[in-house]
Amino acid sequence: MLEFADQLRAEGIALGTSELLDAFAVLGEIDWHDPREFREALAATLAKSQEDRHVFGLAFDRFFFRATEAAALAEGVREAADPRCSDGAGGELDLDGLRAEIAAALADGEAGDARLRDLARLAIAAFGRARDGAGVLGVDVQRIRRALGLRADPQPDLQPGDPRRDGLPRDELRRFDAILRRELERAQIERTQTLPPARPLQDLDRALPTGPLQDLASVHRVVAQLKRRLASHGTLARGQHRGRHVDVRRTMRASLETGGVPVVIKYRPRRPRRPEIYVLCDVSTSVTAASVFFLSVLHALHDSFRKMRSFVFIERISEVTDLFGSQRSFKAVSEAIGRDAGVADVSGYTDYGRVWREFSDLVDDDLHPRATVIVLGDARTNGRDPCVEAFAAIADRAGRTFWLNPEPRLYWGYGDSVMSAYAAHCTAFECWTTRQLEDFVRALTQPRQV
Repeated sequence: MLEFADQLRAEGIALGTSELLDAFAVLGEIDWHDPREFREALAATLAKSQEDRHVFGLAFDRFFFRATEAAALAEGVREAADPRCSDGAGGELDLDGLRAEIAAALADGEAGDARLRDLARLAIAAFGRARDGAGVLGVDVQRIRRALGLRADPQPDLQPGDPRRDGLPRDELRRFDAILRRELERAQIERTQTLPPARPLQDLDRALPTGPLQDLASVHRVVAQLKRRLASHGTLARGQHRGRHVDVRRTMRASLETGGVPVVIKYRPRRPRRPEIYVLCDVSTSVTAASVFFLSVLHALHDSFRKMRSFVFIERISEVTDLFGSQRSFKAVSEAIGRDAGVADVSGYTDYGRVWREFSDLVDDDLHPRATVIVLGDARTNGRDPCVEAFAAIADRAGRTFWLNPEPRLYWGYGDSVMSAYAAHCTAFECWTTRQLEDFVRALTQPRQV
C-alpha cells in the first residue's frame, strides 16, 4: 500500500496520512479476493476528483500488474501457451476465422477479460511477431489492430454477416487495446526475464491532465519567449509600412484649385491588412492533456499579432477569434470554448476531412502567400476520409504551414493516424514537452526564404 501510494504521488496525486489511514481502514470491510471491490475501495479513499480517478485507474493497473509479474519472475512461473499458438508467424492459425472470432466477441460486448486475453494472445501469435515482439508496444498494438481490421466506423465493403461490417463498439475496442498491450508487455517480460523501467504515465497516456505546477510554469515561460519573438518580428514587419503613401494623381488634381501648387496632399487609402496567422486547434477528447498547452500557444499568438484568426474543431470547425479578443483570463477562455464553441456535431469524434473543407470555405478570400497556418492536433481521423488533397490546397495557398502533434513521432501513421500523409505538405513537429515547443518557436521565427 505504501509503495502504491508513492507511485500515485509520483503521478501528481496529492496523498496525505489521512487518505492512507482511510484506505487501510476500508480494507478491513471488504473481501480482498474480489478485484473489483479491492479496486473500488482504494479509489474511493485515495482519488479526490475525476482527474485523480483516471490517474488512479492507470496507476493501479500498472502497479499490480508489475507486482504480479515480479513475483512470477521470482518464482519462475510462466503463462501456459495456447495450443493454437505456434512459434512461427501464425501458420497454424485460421487467420480469417480468428478475425471473425475477435470481431464477434467485441461486437457482442459481453466477453469477459479472460476471454479477451485468450484472443489477444492468439492475435499476438498470428500478427505480433513481425519484429520478434521487440517493437514499441503502442505501435505493435496499432499494427495488430490494423491486421485484424478492427474499426469503429462501418466497413460496407466487407461481406454481409461480418461483425466488422457495421463497426465495432469504441469502448470494446479500447478495452481490447488495453488487454492487447498488457499481453505484449507480459510476453516481453517473459522473454527478457526483467521488468522494463516504469515510465511516467504522462508519457504513455495523452488523456492525462497536465503535470505538476512546475512543468506548467515551464510551458508558460516558453510561451512568453514565443510572444517576445513573434512581437519582435511583427514590429519589424509593420514598421516597414508605417508611412502613408502619397496619391500623386489626386494631389495634382487638387492642386488645380491653387494654381498648380500642391498645398493639399492627398494620400492613398489604407487597405485593411489580411490576417497573418491562422491557427486551428483540435479540442477533442484524444488531445485533452494537450489542450492547456495548445490554448496557451493560442493565447500567446493573440497577444503578439495585430490580426489573426483562430479556430477550434472536433467534428465541425468554429471560429473563436472574437473570444480571445474579449477574454483575457485563460480559465475563462478555456471554459467558454468547452461550453460555447459548438464544434461537435453528432458523434463527437474528430473529422479532419470535414474540417479542411469548412476551413477552406471560411478563409477562401483571405488566405494569401504571406500567411502562416498552424495546426494543433493529433491527426487521428477515426477512420474517416482525411481529405489530404484539401489540406494540401490550403498549404499551397499559405506561405508556411506548421503542425504541432502531441503524439510521439513513432506513432505517426499507425492506427487511424494520417500524420505521415499530412506531413508531406507542412513542417510537422512532435510537440509535447517544453523543449519541443522551443524547436517550434525557432522554426516559426526564422526569416522566410525569398
